Amino acid sequence: MTIVVFVGSLLLAMAMGIPIAFSLLASGVALMWHLDLFDAQILTQNVIGGADSFPLLAVPFFMLAGEIMNVGGLSKRIVDFALALVGHVKGGLGYVTIMAGCLLSALSGSAVADAAALTALLLPMMVRAGHDKPRAAGLIAATGVIGPVIPPSIGLVIFGVAANVSISKLFLAAIVPGLLIGGALWITWAWLVRREKIVPPPRKSSAEIAAAFRNALWALMLPVIILVGLRMGVFTPTEAAVVAAVYALFVSTVVYREITWKDLYAIFVNAAKTSAIVMFLIAAAMVSAWLITVADLPSKIVGMLQPFMDNRMLLMIAIMVLVMVVGTAMDMTPTILILTPVLMPVVKAAGIDPVYFGVLFIINNSIGLVTPPVGTVLNVVAGVGKISMDDVTRGVVPFMLAEFAILFLMVAFPQLVIVPARWFGG
Repeated sequence: MTIVVFVGSLLLAMAMGIPIAFSLLASGVALMWHLDLFDAQILTQNVIGGADSFPLLAVPFFMLAGEIMNVGGLSKRIVDFALALVGHVKGGLGYVTIMAGCLLSALSGSAVADAAALTALLLPMMVRAGHDKPRAAGLIAATGVIGPVIPPSIGLVIFGVAANVSISKLFLAAIVPGLLIGGALWITWAWLVRREKIVPPPRKSSAEIAAAFRNALWALMLPVIILVGLRMGVFTPTEAAVVAAVYALFVSTVVYREITWKDLYAIFVNAAKTSAIVMFLIAAAMVSAWLITVADLPSKIVGMLQPFMDNRMLLMIAIMVLVMVVGTAMDMTPTILILTPVLMPVVKAAGIDPVYFGVLFIINNSIGLVTPPVGTVLNVVAGVGKISMDDVTRGVVPFMLAEFAILFLMVAFPQLVIVPARWFGG
């Protein structure tokens, strides 16, 4: 009955069009009434305590860094560098999209920001080159999924806080899985584009490639600084977010000079608005997380999944399918905040590595950003690219299937995540 009250009140509030943060508060209040625990002071304390977290400071700083990068020319120079390297190959603009997506993922950590930048920069070029517009838009949307996987990742930060798992270990463990997703998109695009009659642009000369590399060097140094700093223990993920924001601001204003001091106000306001939405969502979810613990929902879920507890692979498949279904109807952040406190006790009881689970959980939630009907990234690509949602959905299907194939490959072979994670983590 407790599960019915919580899930039912949440779904009812969402069906009424109430924003997800307020829906979470409403479901928390309903659960409080059901448990005869209603107390406005407890509600307030959990909301305030939910946002009062040092690791969560990484979220607004990474969002600020992403905003600066898109406005300050870092994203454009990375795309230009990828274009110089592989633009001349048949279907080269698709490979440029994937390369640029992987590089941008190591800068912003946001699928929405990466997808918007890639759509604005590359979709018109792909259409002019003769590529099918829905397929090109689908590739860009699927590439945006890599954003929350390759560190720095806002999704991994939120999961790390909610699950009490080392964010540094999550960052380092997600590098290879993110690159595997990029490889799957590369192979899928190569298979799809082989029959297209596209005339690629001429190969860039060595001098032009070197020039593009020099222009992009300052942008390319940022992920190196962050990953080396985390690996060597120079700074924490929260401090890495501050370093990313300050470095991006320095490069955009002093080196590239594409941002003036007058532009900074609008950039900071946009980053603050986005951060406020995410932080309030996290704060509201902490009420539900506390009540989930009080109501002992995890033990009930463990009981429901008991038939799978003796087989870790079957348990992971069951959990991944559950997350896939939820991801079709809910955005990434609320899914993380709602399911993490429920699933982590199950994962620990089964003896599954929390870091390994966290990486697969975030990958699954990231793919949820391109699964209809909600598909936040699909909406972004459709809006920025001026293409219908149906066309983007049709174009993304083969790439989405490739990403799910990589996800379940990592379920079948956990070493794909665990071994590189141990190597990067020392």
